[in-house]
This record gives sequence, C-alpha cells and structure tokens, in this order.
Amino acid sequence: MNSTTEYSKIIAGTMTWGKWGKRLTTDEMVCLMNHCVDLGITTFDHADIYGDYTTEADFGAAFSKSGIQRENVQFISKCGIQFKVESRSNKVKHYDYDSEYIIWSVEQSLQKLNTEYLDLLLLHRPSPLMDPEEISLAISKLKQEGKIKQFGVSNFSPSQIKLLETKVKVEGNQVECSLTSNDVMDNGTLDDCIIKGRMVMAWSPLGTYFRKSSDRTNRIQKIIDQLAPKYNATEDQLLLAWVLRHPAGIRPVVGTANEVRLALAIKALEIQMELEDWFLLMEACNGSEVA
Repeated sequence: MNSTTEYSKIIAGTMTWGKWGKRLTTDEMVCLMNHCVDLGITTFDHADIYGDYTTEADFGAAFSKSGIQRENVQFISKCGIQFKVESRSNKVKHYDYDSEYIIWSVEQSLQKLNTEYLDLLLLHRPSPLMDPEEISLAISKLKQEGKIKQFGVSNFSPSQIKLLETKVKVEGNQVECSLTSNDVMDNGTLDDCIIKGRMVMAWSPLGTYFRKSSDRTNRIQKIIDQLAPKYNATEDQLLLAWVLRHPAGIRPVVGTANEVRLALAIKALEIQMELEDWFLLMEACNGSEVA
C-alpha cells in the first residue's frame, strides 16, 4: 500500500462511541476526536452498521463542530453487512455486495460523516455470493468520482482476496489480531499482506485478556507482571506492543473512548519489545513453548 504513512499508527475505533457503547453527546465526541488528533491518532475507523446505522451520523455532526481540518484526518468505513433493524426492511442478516448497494452505502456514509470522500473503504466481511466483477464496477466508479481514495477488506482470507484481485486491487485488510487471537500469524493472512504491501489493521488488539479470566489469561498476567517494570508499561501497552512488534506493521484499531487509555495506547508505540519477551508472552498464551 503506497500511502500507509498517511494513516496513524494507532487508529481510533468508533464502534462504541455511540448507541452501541458510551452514547457520547455531540460535545463529548468533539472533545474526544480533538483529544485523539492532539495525541497523533488521526485515523478514525467506522462501519455503516455501528449503532444500528446511527454512529456515523453522530460522529459527522460532531466532526462538523470540531474545527478539525478534513485533510488532517483519515476516515475509514465499511459496508456490506445488512442488519435487521427498524430503519431497514431486511428479513434476515446478510451480506450485500451488488455494485448499486456498495455505491449507495458509501454515499450514505459520506452524507452522514459530513465528508466528500473516504480515505479507505472496506468490505466488512466476505460473502459466499460476492462477485469480483460486480465489486470492481462499484469501486472503479467510486474512485473515479473521488468518493473513495483506497479500497480494502476486513476479515478476508488470502484466497478471498485473491479472488477479488482478479478484478480489483485490494490495498488493506482489517483482521482480528491480538496475543489471544493470533491465527492470522499462522494462516497466511499476514504473510499475504507483507508480500502484497497491504496495510494491516487489527481490531480487538487487546484480545480477551481483560474480558475473561482463565488459565490462559492467568499465565499471560504472570508474564506481564514480570515485564511491566522492565518496560515501565501498563498491561494494555504491553499487549499492544506485542502486536506492534510484528513485521507486517500492524496498526491496532483501539476501541476505547477513554481519554487516558487512548493516551496510553499512543505511548505503546515507544515500546521496543525484545524478541525473547515476545516469545515469553506467546508461550504463556499457548501454554507451551513453540515447536
């Protein structure tokens, strides 16, 4: 991906800013997005479905009041998932990648976000019925009209990307990646991104560490407790540093709406985790040494 330097190394995920989480007011969103920009977090990750199709509009209303110049930030959004919600007449949750729907969805996102373009559009999840030709028609039109700058996918396997690339260039992949969910390091997903120069974004980069107690998280905690003084770092910073250590240049999408935790996240970029410490954490996660 030729212009990855335009995106911040830590990305602000907006999924919980609205109805699906904190229910921030317009003024609270203004403060939070300015706090992000002040920290150097200039990339904001959206999806049309967030907040049952309401969060983009909430964010857009705040952005118009924020005083932030559009050229100083990057907007990512996703489309394709069709939810069963009051605002839509869907009979069943499904994926829609018809060219007309992709174009309509992007135009809806632009209107809600109060912007003329998306820096990056992602297909949210792969569909068994997706047609590369149909998708290519939409992406080509959107790029020609300046409504999107770049195109990528989310949660796609290398073979699914290869299918799309018979017709359209895929410039990024956003996948689940953390210490406790690291399959993408073994199944070829990150290899594909390195080989093809795709930008890699990691959603849920802290994994399940803070969400569930188990033998595995207890093992990880013991190692983190050992490493925290060495790196003068918090638990979440070490978990982010573990992801950031990968040569794919992974950009964590941090979902917190807490200003202090966002500040801690950006400081994780300063941690240079040593090789054996990285493998100590991997061993704690797996419960055994590597083969």
